[in-house]
Amino acid sequence: MAEKIVQTAGRKALGEFATEFAHFNDDVLFGENWNNQDIDLKTRCVITMVALMSQGITDSSLVYHIQNAKAHGVTKQEFATIVTHVAFYAGWPKAWAVFNLVKANGIYDEETESLTEKERFQKEIFFPIGDPNDGFAQYFVGQSYLAPVSTEQVMIFNVTFEPGCRNNWHIYHASKGGDQMLISVGGKGWYQEEGKHAQEILPGTVIHIPANVKHWHGAQKDSWFSHLAFEIEGENASNEWCEPVIDEEYLSL
Repeated sequence: MAEKIVQTAGRKALGEFATEFAHFNDDVLFGENWNNQDIDLKTRCVITMVALMSQGITDSSLVYHIQNAKAHGVTKQEFATIVTHVAFYAGWPKAWAVFNLVKANGIYDEETESLTEKERFQKEIFFPIGDPNDGFAQYFVGQSYLAPVSTEQVMIFNVTFEPGCRNNWHIYHASKGGDQMLISVGGKGWYQEEGKHAQEILPGTVIHIPANVKHWHGAQKDSWFSHLAFEIEGENASNEWCEPVIDEEYLSL
């Protein structure tokens, strides 16, 4: 099955200011046009990149589409060859601007070319990813990692989820106290309490989880995700692991 392009940038940036434009951007341009199967995604990325370069647009939108092109198979050599070829038709200064933009954003840095996705994500976050979370693997869908940050006074762990990874529904029981707090430190994730809509988690998001509330959290399907986990001491505290978050529910987010 071909990858489905999902875009939310329009609603995030302009949802309340220009709702119709956001709709056309997210649902029509990306939701329909980019998901048309008549042209493969790599070709679409190259066409879009060339069109923006030809107009002299060298802002964050071009950065996004160059990163998208790289993610869909455009190699460093192919990219350089494409920009050089287009320079003869669109203008030499525009090619210089594009090359400088790519170098400034480190998109094709030699240092990152051979890194795994896990190694790239580690370079984006301050806290260590840690080791595979084998002790709790039975309660996760996908691969997670665990790194102790503090083991004195307050217990703090950095929990990292690979794309698509999430923990099962679970409940922190306590007769008093026993809450938990999550602080996102990288990537994009989800948090959901039973009976409520899922909440997106971005770097800097703080989630307060009351005791005795059924919930789950994890990475979005296309992003790595890390959060610090703080457990508040409680009386008669225990943890109950429940059923997994099924694919139908998760993939609909």
